[in-house]
Amino acid sequence: MVGNRPQFIKAAPTSVALRERGIEEVVLHTGQHWDPELSQVFFDELGLEAPRYSLDLRTADTEQMQAAVAGPVAQERPDWVLVYGDTNTTLAGALAATEGGVPLAHVEAGLRSGDLSMPEERNRIEVDRLAQLLLTPDERSREQLAAEGVPGEARVVGDVMADACLRLAPVARERSHVLDELGLERGGYLLLTLHREANARQPRLGRLAEGIRRLEEPIVFPVHPRTRAALERERIELGPHVLRQPPLGYLDLTALASQARVILTDSGGLQKEAYWHGVPCVTLRPSTEWVDTVEVGANALVDDDPERLLAAVREARMPAERPQLYGDGRAAARIAEALYTLRPA
Repeated sequence: MVGNRPQFIKAAPTSVALRERGIEEVVLHTGQHWDPELSQVFFDELGLEAPRYSLDLRTADTEQMQAAVAGPVAQERPDWVLVYGDTNTTLAGALAATEGGVPLAHVEAGLRSGDLSMPEERNRIEVDRLAQLLLTPDERSREQLAAEGVPGEARVVGDVMADACLRLAPVARERSHVLDELGLERGGYLLLTLHREANARQPRLGRLAEGIRRLEEPIVFPVHPRTRAALERERIELGPHVLRQPPLGYLDLTALASQARVILTDSGGLQKEAYWHGVPCVTLRPSTEWVDTVEVGANALVDDDPERLLAAVREARMPAERPQLYGDGRAAARIAEALYTLRPA
């Protein structure tokens, strides 16, 4: 079950691994992201199977999505409902599976930021409590689940986004012409993404914009529809050094991320991708579920403080030693194996 950009990326290597293991996959797309540049482009670029169920719901309301996906779950009666990450699509799929009596498997189980004000954190906790199979990216996450007394079976599989990143980053740099089109050189710009609901509201949006205006390097900013609407509504300017772009496909965004000097983001996925690309990250949030990137010095949390943002960008460096984090690029194969061997009799 998928519904938004990060889930499409995670689903790509997983779909390949499922086919290789002889598992039939029925894809359901809720339509939580319906903008073509946030949805269909990923199916085209990543070679995903067309969804058998494309609901086009155009909502992030969990109850509406749960009601809509319950029918397909009941009709298919799969061995597993597989959900990814921490979005409302994730929670809706988990609730529909539980209500329908279908086993639930959760990719990225056990992640915690410790910030219960974030809907994503609340979603993670609830989905983990419902899942029979908890597919964690690392040992820390498995230990978190054990400490919470979560009843499902936990398997450390690594991070499936690493699979996609390691395979597709070289392809992106070869195929994408986005740097040439924008007149940029490798290491000569910053990449900004900003999409979380809390950051698209005042006063946070205004404070972040203040810090962004004070930066002097070129900034590529693919603007999420929610953020674009908020900037227009609040009449907030970012400055001539900010190159505003429509939402980008995966290959163009990966080409930009892997060759930026620094990535500024509120995305969980881009924090990890920055680490795998060897690009320092500045996270525009007070907390992160990917705490290892902060602990090793590759990622700085600045919240919405303009001064901290400026200092973090100025000082951003990758650590001299960069330990392997979140897997070895074989997470999808381990996910497929777990689903196959633990399927209900």
